[in-house]
Amino acid sequence: MEIKANNYEPNDILKFMRQATDLTQKDFAKSINKSKDWCQSNELGRSNYLFKDLLELAKKHDFEIIIKRIN
Repeated sequence: MEIKANNYEPNDILKFMRQATDLTQKDFAKSINKSKDWCQSNELGRSNYLFKDLLELAKKHDFEIIIKRIN
């Protein structure tokens, strides 16, 4: 799966990543020592996760984050 993050809100990106792993919110969050409530709150857009959390999830679940300048 490839997505352009610029087209989505941060909560959507987190949800896409979790759904791609086929993990529950609880198990996805637990993989980086977070709670199910953390995942749920971020997926609903009530909270904003830190970039370091996104990087940790990407490393843990084999996602590649590419930063590319658009001309």
